[in-house]
Amino acid sequence: MTSNNTAGAAAIVMALIYVGAFVYFGAYLGFPDSKHADVVMPFLAQNHHALWLAYFMIYVAFGVLLAVLVEAIETRLGKSPASSYHQLLRVGTLFGKVWVCLVIASGMISTIGMSRAIGLMAESNEEAFRLWRVVSMLVESLGGGNELVGGLWVLAISIVGLKRGVFTKTINYLGCVVGVAGIATVYPADVFTEIFGLTQIIWFSCIGVSLFKGAKPTVL
Repeated sequence: MTSNNTAGAAAIVMALIYVGAFVYFGAYLGFPDSKHADVVMPFLAQNHHALWLAYFMIYVAFGVLLAVLVEAIETRLGKSPASSYHQLLRVGTLFGKVWVCLVIASGMISTIGMSRAIGLMAESNEEAFRLWRVVSMLVESLGGGNELVGGLWVLAISIVGLKRGVFTKTINYLGCVVGVAGIATVYPADVFTEIFGLTQIIWFSCIGVSLFKGAKPTVL
């Protein structure tokens, strides 16, 4: 496959990972609404392998695919003959690369941390639960509860796309919405995280299709 096709496939798979995460954690597997070690830790132990796979896909696999997409979009926007907004493209791409690192790091912390916490159950559920709470806090801080870095990347490349006529205006305006929603997640309200996730499913899908088609600049 060409690099555009590879990046297009990566974007579409990322959208599917988002959908799978919403379905899995929203409809199939719900964490117990409890702060007691004797409730939470047995739940983690019982669902260890399924949760490990889910976290690996949501963070590690997603991060690898994101790296492919960040590089492809930088190349696509950089090929535009327009020289305007070059600095914004460079800064935006930097945020994209930082996001890749944060997402993959979140996956490594969540999978290894969960295994370590479950292992501590043989000694004490309370100690295991304390470790799991630290792991959860780190994962939420880096790649789950705050999407500032990802929002800055999407917003920056969407502005560059609009100014340089790369991708459609619809995709770029949608990207601006995604970016603003991501930046807004710095405020402690779950609604912004949900908006960011849902709109990004659409954005990833649109970007993927556009890369597959190798679409020329258009005003639609």
